[in-house]
Amino acid sequence: MADKPSRSLVVYGDGLASFINESHSHLHALASRASCGFLSLPNSPPSESEEARIVREFAELLDASEAYHSMSGEDAAEIECQKKSPMPTISERFMGMRSAVVTNNTTLKSLGDKLGFTTLQLSDIIDNCGPNADSRLDIVASGLLKLLGFQGKTLETSPFDLVFIHIGEGKKDGQKNAEYVNGLVGQIMHLEEQESEISSRLHLSVVLSYGPVSEGEPDLSVICKNENNSDLSLLFPRQSYAVEGRNVRDNLRYHGPMLIAQWQNGVTRKDMAGTFSFKDFKEHSGILTIPADRFIHEVAFKLWKAPKYGA
Repeated sequence: MADKPSRSLVVYGDGLASFINESHSHLHALASRASCGFLSLPNSPPSESEEARIVREFAELLDASEAYHSMSGEDAAEIECQKKSPMPTISERFMGMRSAVVTNNTTLKSLGDKLGFTTLQLSDIIDNCGPNADSRLDIVASGLLKLLGFQGKTLETSPFDLVFIHIGEGKKDGQKNAEYVNGLVGQIMHLEEQESEISSRLHLSVVLSYGPVSEGEPDLSVICKNENNSDLSLLFPRQSYAVEGRNVRDNLRYHGPMLIAQWQNGVTRKDMAGTFSFKDFKEHSGILTIPADRFIHEVAFKLWKAPKYGA
């Protein structure tokens, strides 16, 4: 644990996990020094649109499925209940945590506004840098760190404690967006290495999802082969990610999880993963699998804004 509260940057590549390959050296370098694992998701509703999936899965990362359902109008009774007792903002839930989300998706902006995030576009953090600044990864990386009070050194106060940047619209332009995420991570790591004070205070998370997946993809299952063997199943107790309190989680999807790598210099407990890949994470990760809706709680803990979740 750090001796001062961290500030957190979350790079979220929506639907990009399947596009990662050997050439994405910066992502693999991050995984080799990070703590890696999976974030499990609920099953997708039948006939879900791509836009709805994008927002629903992002809401899971924020433990805000109620807010998503109220936006989509799926549960009228729940919406009526929320009118009487509205969902608290991110700041109210996590001890005044100041949070921003950078996205060009208008529906995600609406969700962010509903949850009390400051919603930004890339143009808001690279203002006055020219018409092609959004493709200049050094400018984007510096702009994101500036939002967290990192400007060559760590300022005592910062506009935000937590910043999400959302990249990708599912599998649209997937290869191009995967290259962008890889380059952006490389620039962030480069800036961290130049200034040790920033490196010790910045908690970096890279989360990549698969987007729409089918159950018939056994290579993307988080369940070990022996767990499906009826003769050996009793030797494998139900894992903690499948349980909420004393109850088994309903509607849990065991395939196609989000991939996550988290790193903070001098704080992160490195695992044995060496590449940013499903296979390596399954065999060598330290985080293993946690529910996606616990992610925001884990990050808030690093920022001294929430008690520790789990062990």
